[in-house]
Amino acid sequence: MQGIVISKNADLFTVENEGGEKKLKPSGKTKSTGIFVGDNVEFDENITLVHPRKNLLIRPPLANVDKMFIVISQKPMIEFSLLDRLLIYCKINAITPVIVINKIDICSSEFIDNIEKIYEKYYKIIKISAKNNILEDFEDEIEGITVLAGQSAVGKSSIIKTLFKNEISVEIGDLSKKIERGKQTTRLVKLFKFKNGFIADTAGFSLLNLAMVTSLEPRELCLYYPDFLEYIPKCKYRSCLHEGGDCGVLNAVKTGEISRQRYESYLKILNELKSRKTY
Repeated sequence: MQGIVISKNADLFTVENEGGEKKLKPSGKTKSTGIFVGDNVEFDENITLVHPRKNLLIRPPLANVDKMFIVISQKPMIEFSLLDRLLIYCKINAITPVIVINKIDICSSEFIDNIEKIYEKYYKIIKISAKNNILEDFEDEIEGITVLAGQSAVGKSSIIKTLFKNEISVEIGDLSKKIERGKQTTRLVKLFKFKNGFIADTAGFSLLNLAMVTSLEPRELCLYYPDFLEYIPKCKYRSCLHEGGDCGVLNAVKTGEISRQRYESYLKILNELKSRKTY
């Protein structure tokens, strides 16, 4: 029989197929190769085979992700470098990204317009309000294995609770008013069935250091910024990292053709990649 792993608790895995859910343990073979939530597996009394994976995310541990919903909002203040890291991470792992602007009931038109101006040409953007149950566009995008990502307190858990009409238990953290940063509350990886797909609430995407989770080289980073591509050939030097000098990308930033917020996030990620230690 075949199924998909939807949750893990120590060495006990919940596998779902047409016959329902089963609690299974791994066989000797699968113990050595490892089993992750999202894996397609074969089983009898135990899990006997793990099929090849499309991708495997280490933090959080999740396999075969098809789509990532990158949730942002005006409050807490958006971290453009995290948004860009997630977009790059999706590209590296063959995941389709969707930028989700949540809390549109409190987001200013200026905030939404700015996000659309920077990203809409290259990425899909949808606008929702979990609080007001405005989720139709979000529901339409759920297919395959999907994952929620973004800063703490942008409303990831609230989206799930509203989506499932409070039928599942997901702890929701309160936004810290003092420092306007969220308290991390989600602890485990679990897939929730929704129509023809699954959605995961995960704890590993509030922080993401590409230098630690990818082999991306500094010289390659600019290729993951689609808004940079037409300006790269205008750089004087082929080895340009776009930090200064006679640089086509930097000139485009100065003229407003490239968003300064995007450029600043590029420099931040670039410095992280340059500081990676190799042994």
